[in-house]
Amino acid sequence: MTVVAISASYGTGSGQIGRTLAERLEVPFVDRAIAHRIASQLDISVDEAVRNWEPAQRSFLERMVSAFLGADTVAPVGPPPDIVTAEDFHRATEAAVLEQARTGEGVILGRGAAAVLREQPDVLRVRLVGPPERRLAQAIERTGLSEDEARQTMAHLDRYHADYFKQFYGRDIDDPALYHLMIDATALDVDACVSLIVTATHSIGR
Repeated sequence: MTVVAISASYGTGSGQIGRTLAERLEVPFVDRAIAHRIASQLDISVDEAVRNWEPAQRSFLERMVSAFLGADTVAPVGPPPDIVTAEDFHRATEAAVLEQARTGEGVILGRGAAAVLREQPDVLRVRLVGPPERRLAQAIERTGLSEDEARQTMAHLDRYHADYFKQFYGRDIDDPALYHLMIDATALDVDACVSLIVTATHSIGR
């Protein structure tokens, strides 16, 4: 069994780390697969499940839905379909994460997976972090955003991911007890981060 749940602060390069890790472990990077399962359960299109999950308006529902995205998502989007509630997304996402975990393989980025799978001993839970100014610099370099845009996006995503963990799991997203590894992804390059996680997968659940 090789399942890794990654939680990440904005600007840590989580998408690249997740994809590279999945390739190294020869397991699926299931970001898109989760969206397919959510779309099927909620009877909405896959485009609706992956698009517009970082709303410009700041209602609680809109803040909550952002937690289902990888932390480096920056595309401007609108609200989810009106018929879908915050609790709908929460239940559908938990079900999709648990379904993937039951396959025994995969790298799951975001979606609250570290909290959903916290009681499963064979799942490695990883948090990617870093000092805000270094994360900001990395985000600017990787996305091409201006400093103001990147700073606003970082504050927006970090706060809303934290809100989701607090609302649905009553946990601080940076609580070390949730994770086996917490890695400063601004101090280590992608290959070093991936190598640390790969090494940890050899011991988890043994």
